[in-house]
Amino acid sequence: MTKKKIAAYQSHLQDVLDAPEGAHIAALFDFDGTIIAGYSATAMLWEKIKRREMTAEELVETINVMAQYSTGNMGFSGLMTGAAKFMKGVTEDSYFEFGEELYEKHIARKVYPEARALIEAHRAKGHTIAIVSSATIYQIEPTARDLDIEHVLCSQYEVENGEFTGNIIRPLCFGEGKVIAAEGLAAEYDLDLDNSYFYSDSYDDIELLERVGKPRPLNPNAKLREAAREHGWPLEKYDSRGQGKPVDYLRTIYATGSLIGSAIASLPIWALTGSQREAMNFSTGLFGDIATALTGCELEVTGEENLWTSRPCIFVFNHQSKADVMILAKLIRKDMGGVAKIEVRDTPVIGKLMELAGTVFIDRANAGSAIKAMAPLIDAVKIDGKSIVIAPEGTRTLSPKLGPFKKGAFHMAIQAGVPMVPIVIHNAGDVAPKNEFLMRPAKVRVDVLPAVDTSKWTSRTMNKHVAEVRGMFLEALGQAEEEDALEALVNEERIAAKKPVSKKTPARKKSAAKKVDSKKMPARKSVANKPASRSSSTKKSATAKPTKMQAAE
Repeated sequence: MTKKKIAAYQSHLQDVLDAPEGAHIAALFDFDGTIIAGYSATAMLWEKIKRREMTAEELVETINVMAQYSTGNMGFSGLMTGAAKFMKGVTEDSYFEFGEELYEKHIARKVYPEARALIEAHRAKGHTIAIVSSATIYQIEPTARDLDIEHVLCSQYEVENGEFTGNIIRPLCFGEGKVIAAEGLAAEYDLDLDNSYFYSDSYDDIELLERVGKPRPLNPNAKLREAAREHGWPLEKYDSRGQGKPVDYLRTIYATGSLIGSAIASLPIWALTGSQREAMNFSTGLFGDIATALTGCELEVTGEENLWTSRPCIFVFNHQSKADVMILAKLIRKDMGGVAKIEVRDTPVIGKLMELAGTVFIDRANAGSAIKAMAPLIDAVKIDGKSIVIAPEGTRTLSPKLGPFKKGAFHMAIQAGVPMVPIVIHNAGDVAPKNEFLMRPAKVRVDVLPAVDTSKWTSRTMNKHVAEVRGMFLEALGQAEEEDALEALVNEERIAAKKPVSKKTPARKKSAAKKVDSKKMPARKSVANKPASRSSSTKKSATAKPTKMQAAE
């Protein structure tokens, strides 16, 4: 696997960086509160309420069950049993689909950047990585796939003919059940639990923490914190996700408002020189400097000289965060135009300022109008010598993983006859992931790659050029081998199903029980107490008859 540069978080990460290598060492992770901030079950419940898919009676009963569990009057088994009975007849497929929606809307932005770095450190050591959680596969699977975690051990509802029966599968993956699940995984993959890690935030996991050789409390609750001190276990707490502090809200508000302040500061330049371009250049650089300073966004840039040696050009970047705007403004600073979705144009004041700065707004749903709208940018390059900034992915991604590239930027480079300069942003999501309002302090790594000569590009060879430039991003991000493994897996599955092979088709791994032995394969799931195979039955769905609540840790 490509070695990735790991962000310099402290404590647990440093311990892994100093650890021995080998697949016999397991890195086991709890999910809620450990990999993600908060609880996926809570997000699921709120999403159901927001959709009005729970009756008042169901909501009251759900709250009652949760209260009994939280006060100790009901065990986890009772909690799961109570949830399962309301799911009878609901299709399992509908819950996999709901889990994907939940991930996109709520859970993806809750993944701790520090946890992601910790997982990458274990992967670099060749350790066997698994999630061991009392939550269900429907809550966990999309995140496990994003993090390339091969094994998921979790609690299970019983499924027959593609529908939930209303029963649970025992033992649940809770308490001693987590030890049973971990020992089963260890037996199957010849793991040495006495030299393995387990990360958890909850005292409910004390049995597995005591079973492994390297217990690692992470974001521990009060009871686990006390136990960790008694045992002498190292502990760590992350604060990069979850409820923000008042200062985080101030940072975000002032950083966003600095776009307006920077524009106002440039007005005297416009008035005295008559040059809108000089005024906008001043405003752009000032905004980048102020906004990154206010948010505590520190840039670590490699290849900064490549920002200036080939202008005018087409700058292409991978889009992870709303923080990308201020990062690019700080880097490029002057003589730039850009592309944004048409909805931004209607944002009061900011939309107009972006338009004055040379931004073209396009309707993604209308390819014809988008091409026509971008025509002035070609003139801006050829006549005015401006460089254009565009994200080939078209929209922000949910994680650092690179999305498919659209061809607009590549056509633009051919028409304008200028080189293309890739700007690879590694972790802007640490500042503000997609769907997150708050921006938080972080060190963001950026690689500015050498300019790509486009003089021999033609529309007939376009697919090749898109693949080549995207490959440069994948290589810089350390995702090239993962992408190759994913493509190999998809092709293998299509061949097995006797379907035509299509390159770069994303793998949608629905089976919670399926396993792949190859270490290079992306997240395939291994679970305790494998469920019955899924079917295409559509008698009932998660939206037609919602569960009271999903498993909570």
